[in-house]
Amino acid sequence: MSRAEDDRPSPAGAQPDGGDADDRAAPQLPLREFAPPSPAVLAAHDVAGVAEAGFAAPAVRATDRLVRLAYRLGVPGPALARPFGRPVRLRLLATVESPLPGDRVAGMALRAGHFLVCGIKSPVATMHYGPAARLTPPLERVVHGFTWLRDLAASAPAPQCAPTAERVLADWLAANPQPASGAAWQVGHVGHRLLGWLIHAPLILSGPDAAARTRILAAIAQTARWLDRAAGRAEDRLNEVAAWCALVAAGLLLPDGKPRRLHGEAGLARALDGLVGADGGVLSRSPLAQMEAIALLIDLAACYRATRRGPPQEQRAMLARLVPPLLGVTHSDGGLGSWQGAPAVSGARVAALVAASGIRPRPLADARGWGYQRLSGGASVVQIDAAPPPLARHARTGCAATLAFELSHGAHRLVVGCGGAACAGGLVPQRLEQGLRASAAHSTLVLGEANSTAVLVGGRLGAGVTEVEVERRQDGPPDAPVASIVEASHDGYLARYGFLHRRRLALRADGGLLEGEDQLIPAGRKGQRARVPFALRFHLGPGVDPMIEAGGGSARLDLPDGSCWGFASQDGAIELDESLWIDGDGVPQATRQLVVEGVVARGGERLAWRFEKRKTGVE
Repeated sequence: MSRAEDDRPSPAGAQPDGGDADDRAAPQLPLREFAPPSPAVLAAHDVAGVAEAGFAAPAVRATDRLVRLAYRLGVPGPALARPFGRPVRLRLLATVESPLPGDRVAGMALRAGHFLVCGIKSPVATMHYGPAARLTPPLERVVHGFTWLRDLAASAPAPQCAPTAERVLADWLAANPQPASGAAWQVGHVGHRLLGWLIHAPLILSGPDAAARTRILAAIAQTARWLDRAAGRAEDRLNEVAAWCALVAAGLLLPDGKPRRLHGEAGLARALDGLVGADGGVLSRSPLAQMEAIALLIDLAACYRATRRGPPQEQRAMLARLVPPLLGVTHSDGGLGSWQGAPAVSGARVAALVAASGIRPRPLADARGWGYQRLSGGASVVQIDAAPPPLARHARTGCAATLAFELSHGAHRLVVGCGGAACAGGLVPQRLEQGLRASAAHSTLVLGEANSTAVLVGGRLGAGVTEVEVERRQDGPPDAPVASIVEASHDGYLARYGFLHRRRLALRADGGLLEGEDQLIPAGRKGQRARVPFALRFHLGPGVDPMIEAGGGSARLDLPDGSCWGFASQDGAIELDESLWIDGDGVPQATRQLVVEGVVARGGERLAWRFEKRKTGVE
């Protein structure tokens, strides 16, 4: 076999290892009083608490611990793996087959000459990859993280995709011959890039040019050496996890890699311990970040299998913990809710990720640590943000969404949040990013046109909500509950206006009725003397056609399938306003919102409302 042929990755085997409600002209809302305060209290530091004790590096022998220590101190891997052996030629030891699918449409666009990111086509021919290039954040993540390789691989057989991959990679390497400053060398991008190169090696190392393959292998080795020193200095915990996953993969797939693998497994354990809370939710509280963490562990497990190893038990256990909270923020259509800057990721994409994980859990309905509550009945699902926002050091696109909710029924979303701040820079203009993170962009009560938590630049959050009280219960007998109820309150408006906001949501067991109540409770002198304007906002999902009914206290909501829901407010007239909803591809869609406005009385305010499914002729 020639050397050029032998430089190509060698194959390796896998390791075995409801009922409808009647129309009501003037609906009454006999909502029960709030129960005396006996709920669990979630403080900001609780939500950002450490993961369950005991998640550590995989257990190894004493000699391996010494090897790991020596490698961390700078002893070269070959000197530790084969102290008296000859240098080994650089090559990849196996071909990885990841079960994660890519975006075929984005891959086809790339073969046609464009990066397709968040709805925007960016020509490959005019793309600048160097440190001085100014790319939007979504495009920067795709281009420098080489996540486009997965999409390209999904668009056609490898021989048809390889020329495109080789051409883009050659241009990128020409613009970035050495590690330097700039976006290309942010630790998170480097981790994703190295992992992508290793997993999709057939796309970049199967060409006839032996010199090009040598350059690419040298870039892979150089990038791994750079990450050896830089992985612990990542921008946030999720980027650190990406870096350690890439190092473990390099330790598995490059010669003399055992010392690097041992070093990487220990670093990955520390990073995961700081990323994931006790119930399996990432501390940024972002569904997008949750999906990214799951995808990284799935890819890493594929690297283990390619080298005829099973992933360590600790990594498998972490993957099993990450999936249930993600399913807890899925709607009745299987797609994700629009929380903490995430767009409404489609059900197909979520299902593909869960299938690739091999985990088959139920959705986690009561995720106190991650901060989301889920109510389900019949074909309806309600999701509630019932925790303080993420701390600044964890937030990527942090949102002031405390006590906001979303409601879906069957294939339709009735009440949503705008979402999509993470897509700003595509079809969503970057100037809208902070607005999409504001309280007013979520379906909750806004006091004094202020955010419940300060929204800062760069995805960060400031002062605001520090504690959230949460209580969850069922109405009726345990074996046949009439309704599921969540009551929660937050202190985000206490310091500025002197009011606590308390919200109660009750979903009937058949899913045909959601009753809600919001209270503004004065606390201290500010609350007793203040008269502050408020706005109760309900952003409507795509395709929902609202119409205010006679009297102004109710609205008819027609859905695309011909079904109908009604909204009624016991306090204040309902108004219609414009809104925006960002879909799973990052494409904004014009929608509407229902708004109930007023001024808080000195003694506080109590607002009752309901969404109810109505009978129509098509049912």
